[in-house]
Amino acid sequence: MTPLNAVADRISLTEGVSRDSASGMLDALQRMAPLVRERRGSFDQLRRLPDDVFETLADAGLFRLWLPRAIGGPELSPFEFMSIVEAASALDGSIGWLVGNGGGMSRVGGYVGKAVARDWFSDRHAFVAAATGAVGTATRVAGGYRVAGRWPFGSGAHHASLFMVLAAEAPEAPRLCCHVGRNDVTILDNWHVSGLRGTGSCDFELRDVFVPEAHVHPFLDLTPTDPGMVYRMPPVSVFAWTISAVPLGIAGGAIAAFIELARHKGLGGTGLLRDREPVQAAVGRADAMLRAARAFLVDAMTELMAGTDAGGERLLQARAAFRTAATHAAESAASIVDMLAASAGSVSIFETCPLERAARDVRAAARHVALSSNNYVVRGRVALGLDPGTARF
Repeated sequence: MTPLNAVADRISLTEGVSRDSASGMLDALQRMAPLVRERRGSFDQLRRLPDDVFETLADAGLFRLWLPRAIGGPELSPFEFMSIVEAASALDGSIGWLVGNGGGMSRVGGYVGKAVARDWFSDRHAFVAAATGAVGTATRVAGGYRVAGRWPFGSGAHHASLFMVLAAEAPEAPRLCCHVGRNDVTILDNWHVSGLRGTGSCDFELRDVFVPEAHVHPFLDLTPTDPGMVYRMPPVSVFAWTISAVPLGIAGGAIAAFIELARHKGLGGTGLLRDREPVQAAVGRADAMLRAARAFLVDAMTELMAGTDAGGERLLQARAAFRTAATHAAESAASIVDMLAASAGSVSIFETCPLERAARDVRAAARHVALSSNNYVVRGRVALGLDPGTARF
């Protein structure tokens, strides 16, 4: 069974399948597999997705996963979202990263007025590139703000129609999410990296750009314009969810690739890889690690949703536990890929082997700040009755 089929089996919908349903999107990813195999080499050369691959993803609705239902979006549940991102990441790490980021950022439609959101997402190819790794300057003027700055890690920047940046009126002032159009942004082509090369996560900058008040909302203490759960959950936690499934999906794809390799790779007249007990054990262990990491992540999200409704101490503890689940997922995924690559032997260092790309991509994904090992410190502090020790909580 392929990773995409395995994910599809976990989704049960009572409504008919449409291209904006989770099942319809999984079907679209399945159909995309030949195109991805054909074009994968250009991901590294271009350092972004080729236009035809991006457009195919957009046509399938994969960049509007959390667009509110009230304005025509699918507004998937967190668990449907996770399954889509896992499947996309099993297909290719860069694709999964952009589906997680782009599909996740469509939730901005639940933070601004409906008329603004409809305008932003009227084109099915709309994509929101977001960067929170720096804070620009926001100067209040009549009707809005003048915003300037430079931000790193603008995943999908080359195809983005909208950019979300953090800015503040003063160093200690609350951060604002400011949304600007593609024509207001200068992209800096500096994405020369080892993993997730196809994401085009370049730096970009704004130079004294006017942002209307209606295109601005708080970063942390925001008031959603839609009542859906995903818009009410803590924004930092929601962001971590959008990327935490990517390493798991990459690891799932690596397991499938290793199984296929073990079925056909010989060992110099001594049989196939799959006939060796250490290889059998590696597959069994990898499967257990992946299922355990996924179960922890699902459990943590379930409690986060309950905590969002309950508030207070329950939400505090849920947010802290969720951070450790996200980090644990990334660490487990990286360990799975490393173990399988070691079991495969020297073939895993060749670019023609899917494990080579999986190893690069999973390590790049796991190094994101939202998946940092410091999350264990945060969880420990909260469990010990201390403050979280970070403003971004």
